Amino acid sequence: MSDERLLKILLGPHVSEKTTRVAEQANQIVFKVMPDATKPEIKKAVEMLFAVKVDDVSVSNVKGKIKRSGQKFGKRKSWKKAYVRLEAGQDINFLGAE
Repeated sequence: MSDERLLKILLGPHVSEKTTRVAEQANQIVFKVMPDATKPEIKKAVEMLFAVKVDDVSVSNVKGKIKRSGQKFGKRKSWKKAYVRLEAGQDINFLGAE
């Protein structure tokens, strides 16, 4: 795996009520990732970008919802999210302040 590919795998953090609860209880961070990313690639990308130790990675494919606008129907894009469990004592600070 090239460093260039690893830099493109993580699209950004996914923030919701559920991800906040998971982060507090299970020391997990949730990321939006490329649809073709694998678990080992996600693990290496997180370890390289944030200098933390990753314990486990789980992935979930989210199907796009069908939405209606007037009489027309459209579909949102499907996407993939990764639940990354960090080892004990590890933390990712997205704000940059220490």
